[in-house]
Amino acid sequence: MNKSVCAVAGAGPGNGAAIGRKFADAGYAVALLARDKANLESIAVGIDGARPYPCDLTDLKSVQAAFKRIRQELGPISVLIYNAGGGQWANVEETASEDFERAWRVNACGCLIGAQQVIPDMLQAQRGNIVVIGATASLRGGANFTSFASAKAAQRNLAQSMARHLGPRGIHVAYLIIDGVVDLPRTRTRLPDKPDEFFLKPDDIAETVLFLTRQKRSAWTFELDVRPFGEKW
Repeated sequence: MNKSVCAVAGAGPGNGAAIGRKFADAGYAVALLARDKANLESIAVGIDGARPYPCDLTDLKSVQAAFKRIRQELGPISVLIYNAGGGQWANVEETASEDFERAWRVNACGCLIGAQQVIPDMLQAQRGNIVVIGATASLRGGANFTSFASAKAAQRNLAQSMARHLGPRGIHVAYLIIDGVVDLPRTRTRLPDKPDEFFLKPDDIAETVLFLTRQKRSAWTFELDVRPFGEKW
């Protein structure tokens, strides 16, 4: 019997890798997607049965080719986790238009074209899960978050539109807001004086993502925020 397939779009060494491990441990065949082929392959080695699919999530033809390979090699995708994100940290005076557009392409447009690849198979199965990994910036724009906050707000609204359209047809769309700093080597280096409890653990975030995909349709969650217990909010 073939395994259910989970695709993690934006599979980096933090949340993406943790989500891939969590779903592999739960019995899924895992497809990892990101631009950096070497980094992607190194992540896949550490996840039982995971396969790397290098692609540019902002490029339609690249995404179409990658998802076609996934369907051919693993089967139809039943879970899509859209974890790609990013943006320049600058105020409105300093933000270049190309950086603004790039943030939108990664966070919002990439999410759109990724979702479009999996929706037909999910509709045919009359079930499926799409979880979009968001940020607090989707709810409010900080002074130096011009491109990132705008792109994440667009992503959140896109996810909401998807949920309203696809939910009645059996596809659960959820938006996970990460409120806090994820525990990564680079964040530890940047914030060396912060205690352990200041950071969100990728494995714990991954557990919440898996939980969202296991909800009964009579009580689906659209939006859920996660933060370390000591976070001020």
